[in-house]
Amino acid sequence: MKNTKWFLAIGLGALLAALVAPSAASAAATSAPQDAQKKDGSKAMPTETEIVLSQWNDIGRKLIAIAEDLPEDKYDYKPNPDSRTFISQLIHVSASMYYFTDTAQGQKPRYPDDPKRDTLKTKADIVAFVKKCVADGAAEIKTLGDKGLNQIYTDPDSKQQMHMFDLAYSLMEHSGEHYGQLVVYYRSNGLVPPESRKK
Repeated sequence: MKNTKWFLAIGLGALLAALVAPSAASAAATSAPQDAQKKDGSKAMPTETEIVLSQWNDIGRKLIAIAEDLPEDKYDYKPNPDSRTFISQLIHVSASMYYFTDTAQGQKPRYPDDPKRDTLKTKADIVAFVKKCVADGAAEIKTLGDKGLNQIYTDPDSKQQMHMFDLAYSLMEHSGEHYGQLVVYYRSNGLVPPESRKK
């Protein structure tokens, strides 16, 4: 009888050790990468929201720099009669950002057509407008977060379904294309765009 109790005690002890060991090992394995990150100074992988926001703000920063830098005597420059003017390019690309922002808020885009030039009369008006377009989109990305950016929406025109982060990226690509055109306009006028100047 005594032997039986002794064997039972040993068996229960072994069972407990077997159950506790994996969880302890698992905890150690989980903390190991974090400890390694602390030692080598590396940062945790950014969230999806942080990645989208960083790229949105990067192209936005370039557009704002052009808005602040562009000489007013070049506003009406265009390479040929069928092209948009310098300032029309900038207004168009900035206003287009609301296709993401307004859609994410469940609203119709506020600029189905480009804003009229007479509503943005001064350079200060244009700089403020570009900054607001970028900032409103950035604020909406933060509000959506990872969960919101992964929501699916249906484009009312194409009926194409996509995630909200795809829509954000498509607007960033659109902004990048027009930024490239603005750079060509700069070069055509013998000007160096702000981003290309020596720091």
